[in-house]
Formats: sequence, C-alpha cells, structure tokens
Amino acid sequence: MTESNPDIEISRRRLLGTVGAAGAAGLALGGASGALAHSALAGSGSGSATGAAGSLSSLGATQVAFHGDHQAGITTPLQAKGHVVAFDLAPGAGRTEAAALLRRWSDTARRLMAGETAPAADSGIALDAGPCSLTVTFGFGHSFFERTGLGARRPAALDPLPDFSSDRLDAQRSNGDLWVQIGANDGLVAFHALRALQKDAGDAARIRWQMNGFNRSPGATGTPMTARNLMGQVDGTGNPKPSEPDFDRRIFVPATGPGPAEHAWMGGGSYAVVRRIRMLLDDWDKQSLAQQEQVIGRTKATGAPLTGGGETTEMELDKIGPDGKPVIPSNAHARISAPEQNGGAAMLRRPFSFHDGIGSDGAPDAGLLFICWQADPLRGFVPVQRKLDRGDALSAFIRHESSGLYAVPRGPRSGEYVGQRLLEG
Repeated sequence: MTESNPDIEISRRRLLGTVGAAGAAGLALGGASGALAHSALAGSGSGSATGAAGSLSSLGATQVAFHGDHQAGITTPLQAKGHVVAFDLAPGAGRTEAAALLRRWSDTARRLMAGETAPAADSGIALDAGPCSLTVTFGFGHSFFERTGLGARRPAALDPLPDFSSDRLDAQRSNGDLWVQIGANDGLVAFHALRALQKDAGDAARIRWQMNGFNRSPGATGTPMTARNLMGQVDGTGNPKPSEPDFDRRIFVPATGPGPAEHAWMGGGSYAVVRRIRMLLDDWDKQSLAQQEQVIGRTKATGAPLTGGGETTEMELDKIGPDGKPVIPSNAHARISAPEQNGGAAMLRRPFSFHDGIGSDGAPDAGLLFICWQADPLRGFVPVQRKLDRGDALSAFIRHESSGLYAVPRGPRSGEYVGQRLLEG
C-alpha cells in the first residue's frame, strides 16, 4: 500500500450509514457459480415483474463478487454506466511486467467491487458511494501473446476476425494487447474504477483506445424489462438464458476437454467480441414505424415478433401474410440473426449505448458498444455476422467502426489474480 491515509483507507460502504446497511442485506452476488447474477440476468430478459422498488432502494448497496468460476461482467445484469478500454504493453514490457500489472489490477478490482477504496492513492471520487454493482472484467488480445513470449499458449479461437464488407474500421480504435470492461450503476463509481486502473498501469502499459457507454438505470421502468437501444428497439430478446441446460456450453470454454494442454488456461473463460457500431439515427428516424418494424422483424413497442404474441414468443418464420410474402421479411434483422437460422450459433449480447457528441453535419455520433460473449467466436459471432453482412436490412442504418476480439480467462480463486494460470502456468 502506498502512502495510504488511515482516515481514508476504509470501506466506502461504511460511509453509507444505516440506509446502506439495510439495503445490503442479502444482496451480495457471491458464490463460485454467481447464481444470483444468473437469475437476475434471466429475469431482465423475460419481462418478469420482480421487485422494481427493490432496484431503487438497493442501487448503491448491491455488490458483485470478484472471485468465482467466471469473471464478473459476463452474466451480471446490465449496468447503467460502462467504460471499455484497451491497453498496449509499453515498449520493452513483457511477461514479467504483464503479470505484475494483472496482480495490481486484480487487487484494485477486488477492493473497488467490494466498495472499498483503491489500494494506492485513492482519488476520493467514490468515497460516499457503495459498490453500485461495479464489475471489472479483463481480457487478452491476439497481440498480447507475442509481446509476452506466450505464442504457443494462444488459442486458435483468438485468431483475428475475418473482414466483413460492411466494416469501416478505425485501426487506432480496434484490438489491443489488453482489454478491460468496467460496469456500474453509478457514473462516479464507474469512472473511479477507470481512473484507478489507468493509474495502476503505470509504465507497463498505455491506453490504446477508450469508449464510454450507458444503459437504462435499474428501477427506471415499472417492472424489469429488456433494454432498448438508441433506435428505440428492444435489444437482447434472443439472448440465451442461464436457466437453459446448454447455456454454459455455448458461452464458456469447457474446463476440460478437447484442445492442447497449453490452452487449458482458458477453461471456464469466454471470448468477447467488441464492436463500436455507429447508428445512422437521422436516416432511421425518417422511416415510418411500419418500415422500422419490417427492418427489425419485431414490433417496436413490445419487441414481439411480427407474427404475434409477446416479446418471448417464438417467431413463426414460415408464416405468410395476405400479400403472399413472409410476415417477417426475408432480410429482417431478427430473422437473419436467429440461432435457428445459423445452425444454432448463439452468443450472449451485453452491450452499452454510446453518444459522443454531434458532428459538424448535425448528426449524432451515437450507437451501440456491441459486446457479445461465446465459448468460440468461430461458432458464435462469425457465422451470424457473415450472414448479416450479406443481406441484413439493418445494415443500411448502421456502420461498424471498430472491432476487437479478446480471450477472457476464468474468474480468479481466492488469492489469485486474473490470468495467473496463463502467465505463471
């Protein structure tokens, strides 16, 4: 600990007083399996009417566990504020420096997620706040392995993503040796974590790119419901649910199984695809409601398929309308991206919206920080994106501007740091 002040080096939660203590009862998302986070994620996607008032009263007190089978921030319910940032190791830094950095980062993340102050020179930004569902998630990019002399331990699933015809990628805002995702239900708590991790990087790594995002705040709706994106569409209806028997197989790398032994460090981990998708909102808003719903294949108000029912009703992809055409158009986004149209390919979408100002042409620089999780991107993201690239009606209203793929190792055990099996194995 560096120059810590004993009057400051206390848990942030102690500053909440009796209100925070009462709200915290039973709300720590602990345990190796993260079962409460799983059930909350499932509920948020199903429109279940569970405790909206509880969301308001427990906003600051809710804590997500740092240790567990999987890293936090994957199955954790969507948070109101987020930052995603990529770092490149500094010239001359290698495996030793990377291991020391991940130790520092893991210690800081563990403390901040528990509602405590940063281990060194805390900025004081979040002193009067609780954990606020803070999560910090770490991953490794393709280039990390050569930089650290670990090329033999780089999984084949981390091979660079293929080119897509709709890509307009900015290389300076793509990829990176190390990737960090921060989420919280309070903006100051999220920024506090970002600032602490940036300072922890020291001389070992420098920021390559950084992006800010947001979602609807917990408790903003009468009952929990699937989030909307900046087009106003319900976004995430088709997500696999933790309650499904094959969820872990589709989202997490098997702890044991096929593959060379040198790749075993990824057991229990997942792969994150990160895309900055600009939405051409002025063009979108010129479309009538009916036209927008034809592009998506779902009703805008409820997210229900155009073939009827509610949000979670199965699409009737073979249903023909009075005009002799499919009720859900052949190029509708929901049809093309459906798992049953892609050999069962599935990914857990966990995005943030972004808005980075108004351009000189008056158009908003806004859209989706698309983040999806899967056990193998070659069987998850890639086949679906290839199909979308060939004929998605939504492509006329979006632009993919940056991209990254990261191997996110399993959650650390008590006393471990994230990535220890890779860096010390």
